Amino acid sequence: MNIYSKKQQWKLILFLVALVIVFTSLWYTNQLVNSIANDEKNKIKLWADAVQKKAKLVKFTNVLFQKLQTEERKKAELYALATKQLNNDLSDISFVLQVLQDNTTVPVILTDDNNNVIASRNFDSIIANNKESMQHELQAIKKMYQPVIIDVYKGQKNYLYYKDSRLFNDIKVVFDSLIKSFISEVAINSAAVPVIYTDSTKLNVIASGNIDSNKISSEAKLKSTLLLMESQNTPLLVDLGEGTKNYIFYEQSPLLTQLKYYPYIQFGVIGLFLMIAYVLFSTSRKAEQDQVWVGMSKETAHQLGTPLSSLMAWVDYLRENGTDESIVNEMNRDVMRLNMITERFSKIGSQPTLHDEDICTILKNAIDYLKQRTSKNVAYHLEIPDTEIHAHLSAPLFEWVIENLCKNAVDAMDGKGELKITVTEIPEGVSIDLTDTGKGVPKSKFKSIFEPGFTTKKRGWGLGLSLCKRIIENYHHGKIFVLHSEENKGTTFRILLKSL
Repeated sequence: MNIYSKKQQWKLILFLVALVIVFTSLWYTNQLVNSIANDEKNKIKLWADAVQKKAKLVKFTNVLFQKLQTEERKKAELYALATKQLNNDLSDISFVLQVLQDNTTVPVILTDDNNNVIASRNFDSIIANNKESMQHELQAIKKMYQPVIIDVYKGQKNYLYYKDSRLFNDIKVVFDSLIKSFISEVAINSAAVPVIYTDSTKLNVIASGNIDSNKISSEAKLKSTLLLMESQNTPLLVDLGEGTKNYIFYEQSPLLTQLKYYPYIQFGVIGLFLMIAYVLFSTSRKAEQDQVWVGMSKETAHQLGTPLSSLMAWVDYLRENGTDESIVNEMNRDVMRLNMITERFSKIGSQPTLHDEDICTILKNAIDYLKQRTSKNVAYHLEIPDTEIHAHLSAPLFEWVIENLCKNAVDAMDGKGELKITVTEIPEGVSIDLTDTGKGVPKSKFKSIFEPGFTTKKRGWGLGLSLCKRIIENYHHGKIFVLHSEENKGTTFRILLKSL
C-alpha cells in the first residue's frame, strides 16, 4: 500500500480517534466534576440551613434574655411598691415584708431627694457597710436604668435605683459569647464558602470570611460583590430580635468555581498538547524528508560526475576525428544539459546564489530545448512581453521547475495537446501561468499534489511538483499553486515571483 496516497485517510482516521479520546475524557471528567460540584452544593446548602437554625437559636436566646430583663425590672418596681406601702401603711406589713425578703437577686439602692442612701439590698456586705463604696455604686447604677420614683409624703420623694443581677450578667455574658461565636462560625466556615455578614443597611460589614479583602475595600466594590453574591444565592436573613436584622451574603466556594471551568481548561491543555505534538512531528518528518532529499541529490550528482566527464572527453574525440559537426554539436548540447542537471542536484540542500536574470530569456531557452525532446503532437505557445523582465533567480533551478511542469503537462495530455506559457507583469512582481489541455486535477487535490509521494503515474516517485514548490517558495520566496483546473479540459499552474 502506498502510504503517501493514503495519508489523508490516515490523518482523518487519527483525527477521529483523537476526537473520540478527547471527548470521552471530557465526558468522564465532566461527570466527575458534576458529581463533586453537587457534593459542594449540598455542603453549602447544609451550611446555609445550619446558619439559619443557629440564627433562630440566637434569636430565641435573645428573646429569653429580654424577658429576663423585663422580669428584673418588674422585681425592682415591685420592690419599690413594697417600700412605698411600708412607708404609708403599717396596718398589714406581712405581704410587704415578704416582697422585700424575696428579692434576693436584684441589687437595689433607695435614696432620698438629696441622694442620701436610705437602704440597699443584695450588695456585698463590705460595700454595703462603706458609705463611699455605696456612693460609688450609686453613681454607677444611675447610668444604667431610670430610677423608680416613690412618692413618700407631701411632695417628698424617694428614688429606687437598680442594676442587673449577677445571674442576669452571667446570662448576658453567655449571650454575647453566643453572638460572637455565631458571627465567627459564619465568617470562618467549614464549607469554605466566601461570605459577607452585614447589618440591615447592607453597607456595613460586620464580618467576612474566605473572600479577597480587595473586593470589599470600598463601598462601590462592596456593592458590586454583594450584587454578584445575591445573583447566585438569596441572602440569609438573621433576625436577632428587637428589630435587629442582619444579612448573610454567600457565593460558591472557590473549589466549586474551579471545578466549573476545569473541563474547559482540560480541553485547552489537551488541544495545546495535540497542536504541539502535531507541529513537532510535522517538523521532524519534514526534516527527515529534507535529509533524504539532500542525501539523494548529493549522491546523484556524485554518480553522474564520472560518466559526464567521460562523455565530455568522447565529444572532444569525435570532433577531432572529423565526425559530422551537427551531430557533435547536438551531443555536446545534451552533455551540457546533463552537466546542468548535475549542478541542479548538487545545489539541493544548500542555499543557492540568486542573480539578476531575465525571466523571458530563461523561458525561451527551456522551451526551445523541450520542443526538440518531447512529442511533436504538443503545440507550445509562449506569450511573453517584448521587454525584459528581471528577477533574482537561480537559472538552473528555475529552468528545472519549468521543465518539470512542462513534462507533467505533456504526460497529462498523453503526448498530444497544447501547452501555453504566459508571462505577465503585476504590481507585486511577475506572474507565470502554464496552461495545458490535459486530464485536469480534482479540486480536493490542489494542495496535496505538491506533497512528496503524490503521483498518478505507475512508475513515478511523486517528487517533481514537491521539488518545484521547494525551489520556488523556499529558495526564491515566491509562490506556486494550481490556479484552476477542470476535468478533461486542462489545468493552469501559476508561479508568482518578486521582480527587481
